This record gives sequence, C-alpha cells and structure tokens, in this order.
Amino acid sequence: MNLQPLLRSPARLILLCLAGAISSGAICAQDTAQAKPACRVEPADYFGWSAQQISNQWLRLIVVPQNGGRLMQVTFAGHDYLFVNPELRGKYLPPTSAQWFNYGGDKLWLLPEGNQDEQHWVGNSDLLDDGPYTFKKLAEGQRCEIELVSPADPQTGIQFARTISLDADSPRIQFRAKMKNITGHTLEWSMQSVSQYSTSIQGSPAKRNPEIWGFTPANPASGYLLRYHVRFGPAENPAVSVRDDGLFAVHYSHWAAELWIDSVAGWLAVVDGTSRFAMVEKFQYEANKSYPGRASVIFWTNGPELHFNNDGEATLGGTKDSPYYMEAELNSPMCRLNPGEECRFDTDWFPTRTESDIHGVTDAGILVRALRATQLDAGKIRLTGSFGVFYAGRLVAHFYDERGSPLGTAPVADVSPTELVDLKADIAPAGKAARFSLHLVDQNGVDRGALQEVRIEMPNDR
Repeated sequence: MNLQPLLRSPARLILLCLAGAISSGAICAQDTAQAKPACRVEPADYFGWSAQQISNQWLRLIVVPQNGGRLMQVTFAGHDYLFVNPELRGKYLPPTSAQWFNYGGDKLWLLPEGNQDEQHWVGNSDLLDDGPYTFKKLAEGQRCEIELVSPADPQTGIQFARTISLDADSPRIQFRAKMKNITGHTLEWSMQSVSQYSTSIQGSPAKRNPEIWGFTPANPASGYLLRYHVRFGPAENPAVSVRDDGLFAVHYSHWAAELWIDSVAGWLAVVDGTSRFAMVEKFQYEANKSYPGRASVIFWTNGPELHFNNDGEATLGGTKDSPYYMEAELNSPMCRLNPGEECRFDTDWFPTRTESDIHGVTDAGILVRALRATQLDAGKIRLTGSFGVFYAGRLVAHFYDERGSPLGTAPVADVSPTELVDLKADIAPAGKAARFSLHLVDQNGVDRGALQEVRIEMPNDR
C-alpha cells in the first residue's frame, strides 16, 4: 500500500492510525501530535452559559457571545483574573436601558457617558452592553482568532466589532476593536475597553484581597491638578497617590471611586500581590487627538457609594450588593465618524508574575526590582534584579564600553512568564564594559526588547 499521498493529510493519517492501517506507532504518535492544533477554539459550558473557549499552552479565555460579547474569564497558570458576578452566573437577561445587569468580565462601552443629550451614552444594559453578539471563528492552529459583532444600535448609531486572538507560542492576548457609524449623519464617540478584575481572594469571593493594585504612569504635563482627576468618590483618598517615581497607584479598598488619568505612556497594570500575578494592558496613545475628559486610563474601585440627598444629608448606598472588583478602563481618542465610517482601537494584554510593587513596564516585561550590575574581581560582573516577563525564552546581556561601542552579548538565564525572574548571576564580558542592557529573546529567536539598561557600578561607587 502506497501511504505517501495519505500521509500528506493529517486528518486521513489520524484515521489510518486509529484503524491500525499503519504499523509504525512512532509515525502515528508524531504526526498525530503535529496535526493537533497548538491553539484551539471550541464550544464550552461555563457556569451554564453557552460559551466559546480559546486556549493555548499558556491561557484559557472564555467568551460569552450572547451576553454582550463579553470576555468573561482569563485564566493563566491556574489564576483567574476577572470578576464573574456569582448572582448572575449562567443567566441571560434581555437588553434594557432602565437597568444594568453586571455579569462581570471584559467588554466594550462608549464614552462620554451621561443622559443630558444624544451625544452622551446613557449606558445600562442596552443593545451594546447586553445584546447578543454574533460569533465567528476566523483561525485555529498556530494562531487563534475569533470575531464578535454587536447588534446595530439605533440609539447611539454605533455597531461594535471585535477580534480576539492568541498565538500558539505566547500568552499575549490581542484585541482589535472597531466601531462603525450605521446612521446617515455624523457621530462622535470614544470606545472604551472595560475590564472588571476580581479583588477577592481566589476561591473565596466573600473575602477581600488586601493586595490588589492598579498602576499607570502619571503624565508629567498633566492637565489635572493632582495629575489625576477624581470623577466620583472622596477627593482625599488615602488609597490613591502619584509616587516619586511618577507612577499613579491605587490600592484597592472597598469604597466606590472613579479615577481618571491622562497617561501618555500606553500601559496600565493590575497587580495581585497575594497570588503574585499581574496583567498589563497596552495601548497606543495618540498625542494629536483628544480623549474624553482628557482621560486615556480610568480605574474604578467598587464598593459602598457616598451620596448626598437634596437636604445635604449623606447616605451610604450599595453596602449589601457591592462585590469585590476593580475596573481597569482604556479609552480610545474621540472618533468623528461620517456615515459608514469606522474607527479602530487596538489593545494587547500580557499576563505575567510579579510582587505587590512594580516600578515600570517595557516591551519585554515588568520591572519588579531594579536591575543592578556590579563589577567584581577577575573581570566578572554581578547582575541582580527581579522581573515578570511577557514571553518564554532567554535573557541576554548586551555589553557596551565607555564610548558606547558594543562588546558582545552573553546568555544569562532561561525565563518563562509563569515564573517570577529573581536574577542573580555572575558573568564575564569581553572587554571593559561600562554599561549593559538586559534583553529578552523569545523561543523563536525574536528580540522582544530590553527589560532595563544600566551603568555598571565600580567598587568605588558602592
């Protein structure tokens, strides 16, 4: 039997293996493994919801198209990032503009919000928030990609479309969102990515996690008085600060507050210091465009809300139905759309490991503890620092002399996004090095950039 034509077809090969038509178990095992997609898209039941699961060796994403096209959960190395409302698990409630059904997860919204005119989005569970989205699988294998499309909303004149994709060899999640003007007149809106992160102890939704943090770089030339704006909640909030290193930081407390930041750096991070996980959300800031209320990043800490009635008396609301979660929101610039035109908003997420405190984000990962390079005897240099990386691969040191001439590279350590990098290594560069940078080269040999670049400390510097 001539098997060569059949061996070219993975599907036929699998059938032949199962039927015993090929006697070589090694061939069957090898080629069947090659035929299995490295990244999969498949139906799933999630707490009773009819969901779609996207997964690779790193991640599991759960999407519920019917409930406003929500990305309901992201699981990385066994850690669930997003809040899922236990009171609404598995339920679907038809769209209404009179009430909001908070299922949790991640979704798209519109800005500006309000009810004063048609140029503001009233919100609640309307068609865009809670309508059934169509689902389509676009790719599976070395790359997985799905598309979610909202109903056309006559109230706002907008229709959303969003693709979510994973590569087989990386935990990076790519989002490509579009909003389209379906009317015959001009519209102006901003798209908003709204992600509800769980702030309870994993597995114990009734217990608050004491080590949940949100970070984003404050704008050095901020248009806000405090370099951030308190849109809702107490003006003096001890959980909020702009640190000496320029990072805006919010430590989750169970108190309702909405905080607007006109960050230009293009990233935010949500950190769980108890479980030592982080999610970094990246976007492209567009300096020549206007953002809603100037804000490119918004954090909402959920909890009891302080209100004042018409008599000026303070009332506290939401004490019984205020679950533990924090929203991280990224805003697109305001888009002025003529009839039929579309506007696009791209964001990327990177799950990794961390401690409670971070000091920056690069293309390669999170800076947890600053990189140091100290000159030792016999020409060796000691490298120390701590990082969460975005890709699996190898750290490589790039050395330079005092004039900036390259002195070569040296491998430092193999790394993975699932493990916090606690670096302590002694290496010997070729020549007299004055500074060096620590790059991450992924498993495919692609240089993902530097984690940090520092000068080498000489013995008399200490």
